[in-house]
Amino acid sequence: MVFAHCHNLSAQYVAKSSLYVDRIIENKMANTGIVGVGAAIIVNKKIVWQKGYGYADRRNKVPFTPETIMNIASISKVVTGACLMKAVELGKLNLDEDINNYLPFKIVNPYFPGEKITLKMLATHTSGLADRYPFYTDSTYFYGKDSPEQLGDFLKQYFLPGGKYYSKENFLNYKPGTYRDYSNIGAGLAGYILELRTGEKLNKFSRKYFFNPLKMENTGWFLSEIDTNLHSKLYAKQGKSIDEILLYGVTTYPDGGVRTSVSELSKFFVVLLNEGKYKGTRILKKKSVDEMLRFQFTESNKPENVNPDNLNSGIFWTTKMGGSRIGHNGSDPGVRTFMLSDLAKEIGVILFINTSLSEKEEHIYFDMYSELYKYAKTFGK
Repeated sequence: MVFAHCHNLSAQYVAKSSLYVDRIIENKMANTGIVGVGAAIIVNKKIVWQKGYGYADRRNKVPFTPETIMNIASISKVVTGACLMKAVELGKLNLDEDINNYLPFKIVNPYFPGEKITLKMLATHTSGLADRYPFYTDSTYFYGKDSPEQLGDFLKQYFLPGGKYYSKENFLNYKPGTYRDYSNIGAGLAGYILELRTGEKLNKFSRKYFFNPLKMENTGWFLSEIDTNLHSKLYAKQGKSIDEILLYGVTTYPDGGVRTSVSELSKFFVVLLNEGKYKGTRILKKKSVDEMLRFQFTESNKPENVNPDNLNSGIFWTTKMGGSRIGHNGSDPGVRTFMLSDLAKEIGVILFINTSLSEKEEHIYFDMYSELYKYAKTFGK
């Protein structure tokens, strides 16, 4: 009987914490104007809790649920990374190969013309390729539709001298491999190389090897692949008002194009935390996941502007919060997302928010994440 009693106590504790976390999230939403939130908690490789708050569509009072679809911004890079590892398994790619051996055009850093760039450098943001702002945001986002420009055409125009988007500012004055600078376009390039080498578009490749086996039926890369009735509306705070913004597509989709739900992304996250398996189904080889999540920076081999204790990187996989978490975050117009775990991979939290706040309110997103993480710890009690 004692065991039953203990179990009841722990169930009560979780229930009490659940009400507490609900109240905190609802208060933060009310205070900031955040319209909708979805979240999931993974403890010891199992999805133990999922919940939605507020609205996916404020005007029509459609609730935000764990099944609500949303673009997840840069968490998409983790899907691109997993696809790279699958292509390595299939013998189509080598992460240390010179990317120019894979491309139909040559990419040459004008400051370091003789230096090779590898997929590993693209995936750890050390390639010396840059997102030129504001060009990147002004030219690759298409509101109300998928991007009409082909990924390969865009990259050629961006990196080839004489191309209509070419500029020396598309490159850093650092030798490839020696300096970390976050590059969305570099991630786009990695996805494009995968497409060239496998002969399959990234959306088809990821569906075949990840989304279908995991029954992620409402996950895709383009608006055209998604039931937009299930897609959250997106919102942005302008002064005091919260305005709806049009859904959009991105030209460099491997860097941020995935649309999925909290409940479906949770399954994908479990695969990475659980050495490549979900509920007994092997999705990636353990060796592939180990390599993808392995920290690439060491004291003797690191970019000059990185302290590996505070920031480290796998293949499109990174440490966050001063090195205390692993995974990825995402930020785009009307989108804020988290897919983070502790270093031991015991507690994972996924958080979707469909509202952009002002910079001074940014901390609210992290506060929400921290509350969910604290709540996750009660499941082990």
